[in-house]
Amino acid sequence: MRLKKMAYGHKTEHRLRVRAQVVLHAARGRSNACIARETGLHLDTVRRWRGRFAQAGLPGLKDRQRCGRPASFTPLQAAEVKALACRLPAESKVPLSRWSCPELAREAARRGIAPFMSASTVRRWLAQDALKPWQHRSWIFITSPGLRLKAAWVLDVYARIWQGEQLGDDEYVISADEKTSIQARCRCHPTLAPGKARAMRVNHTYGRGGALAYLAAYDVHAAKVFGRTEERTGIVPFMNLATQVMNQEPYASAKRVFWIVDNGSSHRGQKAADRPTAAFPNTVMVHTPVHASWLNQVEIYFSAVQRKALSPNDFTDLTEVRDRLRAFEDRYNATAQPFQWRFTTSDLDDLLARLDRHTADHHEESSAAPAA
Repeated sequence: MRLKKMAYGHKTEHRLRVRAQVVLHAARGRSNACIARETGLHLDTVRRWRGRFAQAGLPGLKDRQRCGRPASFTPLQAAEVKALACRLPAESKVPLSRWSCPELAREAARRGIAPFMSASTVRRWLAQDALKPWQHRSWIFITSPGLRLKAAWVLDVYARIWQGEQLGDDEYVISADEKTSIQARCRCHPTLAPGKARAMRVNHTYGRGGALAYLAAYDVHAAKVFGRTEERTGIVPFMNLATQVMNQEPYASAKRVFWIVDNGSSHRGQKAADRPTAAFPNTVMVHTPVHASWLNQVEIYFSAVQRKALSPNDFTDLTEVRDRLRAFEDRYNATAQPFQWRFTTSDLDDLLARLDRHTADHHEESSAAPAA
């Protein structure tokens, strides 16, 4: 049964299928010459596979282990190249910002790891451990004092909790920020629509039509955006946004409206927190920690604006930019649902624990390094 499955199975390799068919023909009493004619194989090939099946059964139809060509490089040489790839070029006194496979091969030859090796060999070794030294990711180390407390305030408000108490139905959470310097770039040649096997084409040269700022307030739990455009950012434009939101229902008559903002110049510090509260007593401003504006959900909306409405930037003037932003805002509000925010205080504690371990390890490495 297994032999028939191998001979006629659709997922069987072609070579195994032919060998199994040779054995089945032999089981039906056909001669080697007849089998060779029907399968198109050489007579000696038919004899070989009949003999191997007679000796070892089904395993005998598989290819035997081959020694192959002797390895050109030792495992130690491969490990040394991988170790070199895991170090910055500056540590090796090489004037490069990051390694490439040809540069690694050249540096390995210079160090005497091997007389010569190709870039493809280096690329194959690095792929074994998913090493990609030619790529990089930027990050920022959060050093804001009171990070745990400030971030927990934001995360609790997202979970509709403030100072340990559940928020009521007449309390709302607004995430607000500004998207600065949105330019109107009028391309010198018309943008070409995509076609068969062709992406959209946008001319690189353009004329400048000015820039504006887009301010947005996002109701976290209702998934509704309130936006406005201004010539520039600042205290007055931000207060215009707050007035626009707080003068309409349900926020005007709400018990409390929490405004989550980052530490931008137009809403930084206690004075910035007091300004909207003085104008609208039911306003409570909550600041994200410094360098932690990724906790502000409106940044997700701004990302959608950039990807879906502004890129590629091709506008004749600022009026067209304003119209596009207003139309996108209406389209978004018609179908939007609240973001599935999954980052909790437990995740925050895990993040801070990793940062502490990183700081401790970095301090130990610095202490162990010999003095110059």
